[in-house]
Amino acid sequence: MSLADRVVLVTGATGGLGRLAVARFLAEGATVAVAGTDQSRLDELAESLAGPDDRLVPVVGDLRDGAAAHALVDTVVERAGRVDILLHLVGGYAGGSPLVETPADDLRTMLDQHVWTAFHLCQAVVPGMVERGWGRLISISAPVATTPTAKNAAYAAGKAGQEALFRSLARDVGSTGVTANLLVVRKIDVDRAREREPKPANASWTTPEELVAAMVYLCSDDAAAITGARIPMHERG
Repeated sequence: MSLADRVVLVTGATGGLGRLAVARFLAEGATVAVAGTDQSRLDELAESLAGPDDRLVPVVGDLRDGAAAHALVDTVVERAGRVDILLHLVGGYAGGSPLVETPADDLRTMLDQHVWTAFHLCQAVVPGMVERGWGRLISISAPVATTPTAKNAAYAAGKAGQEALFRSLARDVGSTGVTANLLVVRKIDVDRAREREPKPANASWTTPEELVAAMVYLCSDDAAAITGARIPMHERG
């Protein structure tokens, strides 16, 4: 399967998962726009990949702000022609306190990080996808979005809101050739602890390679019928 004619926008591109996703989609032949808030980190990512400069497009912007998010997408379209695939991999966690002790700023941060970034990006990229009759949107969620745990109210609210946006969007664009799906993980095992030191505590963790393999499949034409799904990738052990 080739993604050689696709343009991919990866948010959270300088994180452990984002770096691997960028490298894999470049290897598949795609043009990849890497988004972040720190130009120096994007430059370091580009240098570490040592990939084709003409297929790697760094773009800087604060996705929590609607105008900035739209401007970032406009820049990608100007430089790469369009956005076919959105891999929304922005992370972030705030928690550890009971709801009644949770600072209001924690909730604002989680809503900004998970809900508003998704909202702004979907509004910016989906119209073009629908117009062209093809598009893929993928984001990462967590079990707490549907089964909240103690001392995680702010994070659970952020992830639940993000899931609601993606799954509602999938219904909005159900007959257009555009799909939106969620990959659900308990923890992204960037350090491969599950493999190096397997134990019950890390049995449900998911490696970046496993997640990226799922992304590549969901972005294929073979996966056109999969949309509005929250795919569990932590049900082991």
